[in-house]
Amino acid sequence: MDVLNSLRVFVQVVDSGSFTAAAQALDLSTAQVSRLVADLEQHVQARLLQRTTRRLGLTDAGERFLLRGRQILEEMQVATAEARGAHLKPSGRLRVHTLHGLGMLITPLIARYCELYPDVVFELSLSQRNPDPLEEGHDVVISIAQELADSQFVAQVIGQIYSAPFASPAYLQRHGVPASPAALNEHRCLRLLDPMYSDQWQFHDAEGEQGVLPGPTFQSNVAESMVNASEAGMGVSLVPFYAATRPLSEGRLLRLLPAYRLRERNVYALYPSRRFLDAKVRTWVDFLQAELPQVFAAHEAVMNDPRHWA
Repeated sequence: MDVLNSLRVFVQVVDSGSFTAAAQALDLSTAQVSRLVADLEQHVQARLLQRTTRRLGLTDAGERFLLRGRQILEEMQVATAEARGAHLKPSGRLRVHTLHGLGMLITPLIARYCELYPDVVFELSLSQRNPDPLEEGHDVVISIAQELADSQFVAQVIGQIYSAPFASPAYLQRHGVPASPAALNEHRCLRLLDPMYSDQWQFHDAEGEQGVLPGPTFQSNVAESMVNASEAGMGVSLVPFYAATRPLSEGRLLRLLPAYRLRERNVYALYPSRRFLDAKVRTWVDFLQAELPQVFAAHEAVMNDPRHWA
């Protein structure tokens, strides 16, 4: 039985003073109202109303039940209003997951978003994997992929990234500047562990495809660690462009082979459903779609500056 609906009918009967008046108020038949109240009494195993031909009264159990019942209905009204409002005004906790490096990149955007929507409590979790949003309770997962398999999640493209090779000026002074992808085979190439790609670096141009296989000198699954290794002169690293722009601008790294962009991928915002989309999810994804490409463009401007090329 629908206990909540029966409770509403019971309260209406008490407020109206009769089954007939309650039936008119609820647009039900008197028989339906009587049956719903009887079902409620059966459910709670207690008589709630005293019925006579002249009047309708509450039993002791009915008075106690009415008090609690009104509280339940009021709480339900408040909860419903809050839930409906969630689709209109961003508020509450927003749980977002992304990769570590990308999380560092978007943290200033989070600060700006929270200034716009102060009723949102932002919870950012970072790791080196893409989790299942439903299983782990994330509202939005920011994922990097060449393409996504069909799934139950909505996927919005919020930007594009690529990787490029970098090395420190000191390393290049000792080992020389590679003039072509093939020349990288003579260099110490460091390995970024990325399950999306094979270990080989694939360069594509008008002449075809050229592959470079990094050696065992150093490997890590975090792009920032690879950047640090190259800064320290350990060798050439291939990392997402946004991870290298600061050391590039500060002269600690130089971009190699600037004609090439490797491992081009989309950045997606994933969330479980478009129906009844929460306002905080909708505004956060819209905000990212508007702002993240501008952040990437600023980093690309550094990448494309010949002053930072070897």
